[in-house]
Amino acid sequence: MNIYKVIGLMSGTSLDGLDLTYCHFTKTLDRWDYKIVKTRSVAYSKKMEAQLKDSISLSADQLLIFNNNYGEWLGKEVKSFIADNHLKVDFIASHGHTTHHQPENGLTYQIGSGQHLANTCGYKVICDFRTNDVALGGQGAPLVPIGDRLLFGEYDFCLNLGGISNISFEKNGQRIAYDIGLANMVLNHITLKIDLKYDKGGALAQSGKINEKMLKALNTLEYYRLPYPKSTGYEWFMEKVVPIVAATDDRIENLLHTCIHHLCEQIAIQVHNTKSPSESSLFVTGGGALNDFLIATLREKLGKEVKVVVPSGELIENKEALIFALMGVLRMEREINVLSSVTGAIRDSSCGVLYWPN
Repeated sequence: MNIYKVIGLMSGTSLDGLDLTYCHFTKTLDRWDYKIVKTRSVAYSKKMEAQLKDSISLSADQLLIFNNNYGEWLGKEVKSFIADNHLKVDFIASHGHTTHHQPENGLTYQIGSGQHLANTCGYKVICDFRTNDVALGGQGAPLVPIGDRLLFGEYDFCLNLGGISNISFEKNGQRIAYDIGLANMVLNHITLKIDLKYDKGGALAQSGKINEKMLKALNTLEYYRLPYPKSTGYEWFMEKVVPIVAATDDRIENLLHTCIHHLCEQIAIQVHNTKSPSESSLFVTGGGALNDFLIATLREKLGKEVKVVVPSGELIENKEALIFALMGVLRMEREINVLSSVTGAIRDSSCGVLYWPN
């Protein structure tokens, strides 16, 4: 196939909605090129957001029912996206929505039934990109680094600021990547205390001051001392981070200001521990790249030797969906799409389960 025409679906831990990204992929020799043709972002209703947030607490049978219902909902959104834009599509590549991520227990689970999705939209679906890697002893995360290598390899570091922060880079001929820790998940958790979904541009955070006690508590979290490969998620956030926020009696502005300084400090530590003495570049995407105060603080912490590159808003918001679309293409080509150097699995693998509509 000369051109793959794929819709990538992504729902992240920040619960800001579903990203649908229609992409074209072509391969010349060993180089993949992409074009983002159409995008759509669907905000979750309050009911759906609450269901997703609380899904970790559902009983097994209720979770499986929700898995099927969410898959049907994804299928309806895909079908509408295709019809409204008259798209020609080869298949759908869906990340689903992570409800459970416990690789130490051999468990990772993303809801959004591939069969229900395929039956509803009428197209072939590739999903469940994480389970096989976990079965091979890996973390099942992060997965985006294969796209960082193949599509954005000109940058020394690729940083994603979604619900959590993760980073990837080349070291000794291998792609290394791992979850650094906090990002939008904690910021959005704080703004919800005042019925605000997020702090636009970081305006509230910029007006605050550092709470030193809170900053110390966050910086001394055990996760930051673990070696990579490592990944984290909602369970860690609820167990370790939320209690620190709850125990801090301070203004919302100060809580946000402190958290941004914290997450930028942790990112800077990782970059400074890895980069060579010469200048390097850091490519930043994910919703956090739209937070002006966060980016300004990150530049301050990194210093002049690290050039922080923030791309267009379209790429910021759709990079993860784009890369899951690429992962679907690689799966169809039976090429490696999950790197053991990133996840700690016993070998590289081509992950993803295929579903045909009936």
